[in-house]
Amino acid sequence: MRSVIRRPKSIQIKHVINERIQGEQFRLIDAHGEQISIVNRLQALAYRQEHNVDLVLVAQHAQPPVVKAIDYHKFLYQEEKKNKESRKGQKKGGTKDIQLSLFIGDGDLERQVKKAQEFLAEGYQVRTKLRLKGREMGKQDMAHQRIRGFISKLGEVSLAVEPKLQGRIIMAVVVRKK
Repeated sequence: MRSVIRRPKSIQIKHVINERIQGEQFRLIDAHGEQISIVNRLQALAYRQEHNVDLVLVAQHAQPPVVKAIDYHKFLYQEEKKNKESRKGQKKGGTKDIQLSLFIGDGDLERQVKKAQEFLAEGYQVRTKLRLKGREMGKQDMAHQRIRGFISKLGEVSLAVEPKLQGRIIMAVVVRKK
């Protein structure tokens, strides 16, 4: 059996670096963003050895291609940090489901109300479902009252979808008032 050597995820190469860079001439930029000069491949590799840095290809299609002399691990860390920051600004969206039953207890109903209020505070829509089982289909008016009571306990909300029967499920979608 042949053994497979794998790199840890944190060290996987995402960019073209060091000896893997193809080409004859490069525009060499230091870690501070200032252009050093246009150098050939051997001079760039010699600069790498002399200053103990990595060469990272940042603009492959430029004439000549742009190579930045930086610490590659620090570069990856800053790039990951930048990606996390950009994801933080994105608005959470989507829908969260809350399931009820016709004969739910008061304590369980209050717990579901608190959970729905948390979802609404986080910016989600709340889809409330009440499944009717067996003979409960004859008590649809009671089920509609149960859903309306649940929605009224949520506070300042508006209905995106009115409660309606779909098969055996009564469903309503609630959003936070703006």
